[in-house]
Amino acid sequence: MRHGKKVNHLGRKAGHREAMLSNMATSLILHKRIFTTVAKARALRKYVEPLITRAKTDTMHSRRMVFSYLQNKESVKELFSTVASRTAERPGGYTRIIKLGETRVGDSAEMCMIELVDFNEIYGKQAPAKKAKTRRGRSKAKKTETAATEATNQPEEKAGGEEKTTNE
Repeated sequence: MRHGKKVNHLGRKAGHREAMLSNMATSLILHKRIFTTVAKARALRKYVEPLITRAKTDTMHSRRMVFSYLQNKESVKELFSTVASRTAERPGGYTRIIKLGETRVGDSAEMCMIELVDFNEIYGKQAPAKKAKTRRGRSKAKKTETAATEATNQPEEKAGGEEKTTNE
């Protein structure tokens, strides 16, 4: 039984799995998007997101810790310079897995695309910001809107001093 075992072994020994995840993480950091199977993408997400979180604090210790995982100077430099600056205000969830709905020809494995969220121009920051929800009462915006509509609905005065009503 595999109770409590959360590591997907991906059909590989530990050394092969670590090398594969390191290479995939390097490719993801350098290219910002890679195509792979869903199982590998889920394993890669658990591997690369703590590295991006560690890259937010640019110290020698964090650089050495990330290098021990990635083993590639260019990817460490890219991670600490561009990726960490874009993800600085994001509290987590740095990657997105998009299933492609197709399978690989050889073994019919389900394929997907894993990408860094802040580097996608299609799902960029063009989406309108949502308004904060209030728990009770009417919001200030609604009060100002109703006050503006009431001001426009006030009866206008005629030249003779009589008020114009809407019933006439």
